[in-house]
Amino acid sequence: MAESSRSRSSSSSRTTATNSDESSSSPITILAQDHLFSILLLLPIESILCFAMTCRKLKFLAYSDSLWESVCRRDWGNFPVDALKASNSVQGIHWKKLYQQVHQLDSVYCHKLLVETPDGDEVLPSPRASHSLNFVNGCLVLFGGGCEGGRHLDDTWMAYVGNDFRKTLKWQKTDSGIPSGRFGHSCVVIGDSLILFGGINDRGIRQNDTWVGQVILQETPGITLSWRLLDVGVVFPPPRGAHAGCCLDNKRMLIHGGIGLSGFRLGDTWVLDLSENLCFGTWQEIVTHPFPPSRSGHTLTHIGGTQTILFGGRGSGYEVLNDVWLLSASEGHWRWIQQLFDVGNVPQGFSLARVGHSANFILGGRLLIYGGEDTDRHRKDDFWVLDISLMPSIKMRPSNLQSKGLLRKMWRRLESMGEKPNCRSFHRACVDPSGRYLYVFGGMVDGLLQPSEPSGLRFDGGIFLVELVLQS
Repeated sequence: MAESSRSRSSSSSRTTATNSDESSSSPITILAQDHLFSILLLLPIESILCFAMTCRKLKFLAYSDSLWESVCRRDWGNFPVDALKASNSVQGIHWKKLYQQVHQLDSVYCHKLLVETPDGDEVLPSPRASHSLNFVNGCLVLFGGGCEGGRHLDDTWMAYVGNDFRKTLKWQKTDSGIPSGRFGHSCVVIGDSLILFGGINDRGIRQNDTWVGQVILQETPGITLSWRLLDVGVVFPPPRGAHAGCCLDNKRMLIHGGIGLSGFRLGDTWVLDLSENLCFGTWQEIVTHPFPPSRSGHTLTHIGGTQTILFGGRGSGYEVLNDVWLLSASEGHWRWIQQLFDVGNVPQGFSLARVGHSANFILGGRLLIYGGEDTDRHRKDDFWVLDISLMPSIKMRPSNLQSKGLLRKMWRRLESMGEKPNCRSFHRACVDPSGRYLYVFGGMVDGLLQPSEPSGLRFDGGIFLVELVLQS
């Protein structure tokens, strides 16, 4: 009888406690779901996961696919999320799981792409370096570069890729005669068009012309590309090559540095504002203090908004650099900020300093840096991820920074699997719209020289696809 009474009492207590928990739970639980949704999107990931442990209702919302798709959009941007949804490669994968897989990225898988032999007497793109390679309107576009004997190239090649991973490409050559042959130019994507600036020809002449290339994809006659010289008025950057360039906000082009007249390395920064119809543009020099030292063979990578990352290159004293700079614009005021980091997690025998590398903004909001060469011209085949979210100047307040711990985590070397490319430098790389696939073409590579390569430089004409490995 006593045990039965105690049992009823215990059961009553548990029921009372449960009712009490539900009735006395935080007022936030009675908010409308769309209000809770908006609140969760204001929180960091750790807080969202803690929020999910408070009660079943909040757990259901905090683990919902719709919330995590919105989190991915918040942290990665709309462009890669829309591209992933349009692709067959992520069908059936939940957004929370995908977010975790991307966050834990530690390896890439390399595929050497097969190239269909074109009909007739056409040839494939010849081996080259210091060319341009862009992903625009579902197509890869390759232009120019330098080849054996120090000669420049003036050919343009295109290959349709679309939204999905494919192991075979079919190159299509366009003979337009313009722009003139060059290497070390910059070329960025603005909408469905390309903006090309500068470069060097095989007579050593530096260029400072600006071109627009419009890519049109049709069933018949297929891919077409038309180039035209852009009217930029009377103010424009001095001639140069081996500079760095990137797109800003899908409407402006940014360039920095390079090798100018008489072989001097430059340290100036210019931005090109384009009209809505790309009929004309206006160049303006950005003058700030401090600013990155003069250099060439470095990279500029747009990371969203008005923020751009500069990395590496060769300085005026021919030293190879490993510094990182952030260019940011707030209310029209431009500012360069050097990003300090700890290289304590760089394995012995590896160095971050490099020139002639590639740096691309990939899925997850990070920079993927590949290849390049060091001061002694030893070429590299390593992949590194730079986590820009840990940079104090971007998202974190200095007071919240556990300085050395987080600064040490900014760099992480990725394992490379599959058909690993040769060590290379002055190749070119671009990502697909999702940021999951990186295409790498050409460059100067290590390996046995052929009789036709008396200069001691070996150029590559292969194309690789580098896939981010998302662990299950």
